[in-house]
Amino acid sequence: MTKRLYLEDLRLGQRLRSASVTITTQDIIRFARDSDPQYFHLDEEAAKDSMFGGLVASGWQTGALSVKLLIDSADPPFAGGLVGVEAHIAWKLPVRPDDSLRVEAEVTRIVHPRRYADRGFVSMDMATYNQRGEVVLTQSVTVVAFRDPARAGESSNDATAIPGSFSGD
Repeated sequence: MTKRLYLEDLRLGQRLRSASVTITTQDIIRFARDSDPQYFHLDEEAAKDSMFGGLVASGWQTGALSVKLLIDSADPPFAGGLVGVEAHIAWKLPVRPDDSLRVEAEVTRIVHPRRYADRGFVSMDMATYNQRGEVVLTQSVTVVAFRDPARAGESSNDATAIPGSFSGD
């Protein structure tokens, strides 16, 4: 059986760092055609007259790539995948063709709700960097983290149940 990353494996302050991915002109145009058909994402010539002065990736594409990088960085992978519950996103700088992106995430909160025996919630602060080390996107996310059935009843790690929407109160 393949090892998986469970709620019990996560710790406050734990950091995940991804590999990098380079975004091409074709990647930008393909995503825009399917999901965000604005001229500054679709047409290199027309984009020169935009506020960006050239072709840029959709912010949604940058966000999706950031999540993919986070998922790919987990070794072992998250049990049950990364199921999003909440996200706060800020686009800091445009992403341009041939930019290389990487993600760093830090676990900031772990909640063990009493009402769910099989899962908890993990909050992370994420930053996406380009090849110059500039932050292009930040995200504060909360995701579902599944508990390991083999460790049922195990006491909590350094997690803290914080009152709020996911506390189980």
